[in-house]
Amino acid sequence: MIDKEILLKAYATMCTSRRMAEIYDENRQICKYVHSTSRGHEAIQLAVGMQLKEIDYISPYYRDESVLLGMGLEPYELMLQLLTKGDDPFSGGRTYYGHPSLKREGFPKIPHQSSATGMQAIPATGMAHGISYLESMNLLEYNGTKERPVVVCSLGDGSITEGEVSEAFQMAVLKKLPIIYLIQDNQWAISAYADEMRAMDAYEFAAGFKGMKRLKIDGSDFVESYEKFGEALDYVRTKRKPLLIHAKVPLLGHHTSGVRKEWYRTEEDLSKHLKDDPVPKLKKFLLKEKISEAELSVIEVQSIETANESFKKAVEAEEPDLKSLTLHEFAPTPVTEEKGEREPEGREPIVMVDAALFAVNEILKKHPEAILYGQDVGKRLGGVFREAATLAQKYGDNRVFNTPIQEAYIVGSTVGMSAVGVKPIVEIQFADYAWAGINQLVVELSKSCYLTMGKYPVAAVIRIPCGGYGSGGPYHSDCIESSILPIRGIKVAFPSNAADMKGLMKAAFYDPNPVIMFEHKGLYWSKVPGTEWAKCPEPSEDYILPFGKGKIVQSASIEKIDNGESLTVITYGMGVHWALNASKSFAGSIEIVDLRTLNPVDEELMYESVKRHGKCLIITEEKVLNSFAESLAGRISKNCFKYLDAPVEVIGSVNMPAVPLNTGLEKEMLPGTEKVAKVMERMLSE
Repeated sequence: MIDKEILLKAYATMCTSRRMAEIYDENRQICKYVHSTSRGHEAIQLAVGMQLKEIDYISPYYRDESVLLGMGLEPYELMLQLLTKGDDPFSGGRTYYGHPSLKREGFPKIPHQSSATGMQAIPATGMAHGISYLESMNLLEYNGTKERPVVVCSLGDGSITEGEVSEAFQMAVLKKLPIIYLIQDNQWAISAYADEMRAMDAYEFAAGFKGMKRLKIDGSDFVESYEKFGEALDYVRTKRKPLLIHAKVPLLGHHTSGVRKEWYRTEEDLSKHLKDDPVPKLKKFLLKEKISEAELSVIEVQSIETANESFKKAVEAEEPDLKSLTLHEFAPTPVTEEKGEREPEGREPIVMVDAALFAVNEILKKHPEAILYGQDVGKRLGGVFREAATLAQKYGDNRVFNTPIQEAYIVGSTVGMSAVGVKPIVEIQFADYAWAGINQLVVELSKSCYLTMGKYPVAAVIRIPCGGYGSGGPYHSDCIESSILPIRGIKVAFPSNAADMKGLMKAAFYDPNPVIMFEHKGLYWSKVPGTEWAKCPEPSEDYILPFGKGKIVQSASIEKIDNGESLTVITYGMGVHWALNASKSFAGSIEIVDLRTLNPVDEELMYESVKRHGKCLIITEEKVLNSFAESLAGRISKNCFKYLDAPVEVIGSVNMPAVPLNTGLEKEMLPGTEKVAKVMERMLSE
């Protein structure tokens, strides 16, 4: 039997929540930002919020207002977010109502989650995956309790049709993860009704995932919801296996304030759902349990007063300081200067792929919280480029493991991993296949630090082999940095040699922010003629190279500079090698700047070099049109205009949709030493 105090607290919170929804509707001009409320969903949501503990994690969805109230958050705090006030505890006025992020003593943890329905399933499953890993390594701190944490991922039933939800379910059952998927089924997805958008509900769908325990709940009945959710929590805490709850609930409010219920729902629809209103249901139960009408009336009045007073106070709260706009794009990195030995005496040159392998090996050896996963990186193959060879044998299948063909999970799970204290290094097998993971990269990883006001930066290293050579053909040859760089909140490296590869890999790991390492396949083994310079003596174990620091890898002679017979090349990756080889025909005339990282980029070094020479050539392997290289050309033209003796030139691949498989066509499309040399010759003669 549920304790009377719990029942009364639930009823009081329901009344407060209902009054909050009424206030928002009565004050549309003040409550002008799009929002949604929990009307109709209160019973199951309170059953969840009231039973979660500080050790737990939850990824709510945009209608989970009552979950937050059940956890103990105050109506005033939620209203600060509703009105985008400066003291909004979740995002400082940056994001929508019902999109919380919380890292507060005594409360379950709420990492960042987006409003894209279904998007939260992968990061939440990543949390459970990370917890499972930490438990396997005895790295989890239990804060003095023997109870083990559970992750709750809350979803609307309409989101279950999302492919990324299936990726999450697959990994949850494959890895036996401690997660509860709470599905709140009100049968509506904006104006689309259930029979228009699904062949089966979430309970039926989950039957296809062997190992997923399922539970049906009347989500409008608080008593049933509280008892059955408690059973679900106990099951997952002890069994460490996934469980899905299908809770049937009515939708009594609007979809959102921007899509009002009267626009698409009939009176018959509304009256049908009203029959399952959780508030009168719970009141009827309390009266049956001999709690007087007078006692309940006092609760109702107090709840209304609480909501009214909270709203008045929130309306009067200060707006955000406009100077706060630019805070928290990134968490501060501890790596600010180059350290360690770049060229230790007596060491033989190594290839780039080994430099990366050795760096990751040293990271795994030193940091038990570090893991590596992706397609084919496990012990049977060790990566299709042998970039993870021997690592699974050394560190075990729980630390270095294969994933299914699930780029979205590979990328998005790092959000959850990072939130619970795991440091993931993951790999997308080819840049051409990264697009399936870009959704998570853009919506979850890039925004987490910014929208949580620095509470949840995502510490993740995402390795992406790229580039064309050796007739890799379409889907195995592309460079995609120009598509990634406009995404704020992501750091990007593109090394050209083994020493930089190792130093930047270490910097990426210690950076608390998401980092993409573009690794050119043609440089991995230095098998492409003219790329021998990519081999370097292996730097020391403590060698680390900060982001945003380019390097002049070749200088022009003072005489050539003074005579106006020089130019600078700004490039990175394979472009460095094309420039080095092409410059052999123009002794003393070519300075080459290797940017090494593209965000942050070393603009100071770039501009200094351009001003020194007055002529600039930018080399990229990407298609030139609308590229990062063209963006650099624009910046250089603007900031170095007075120093330029000629227009900034850009050379890259021919603007075609894909790199052809045929060897001759591939060569015709890509830049190369000969093409670069022709441009250099023309520029120097002008």
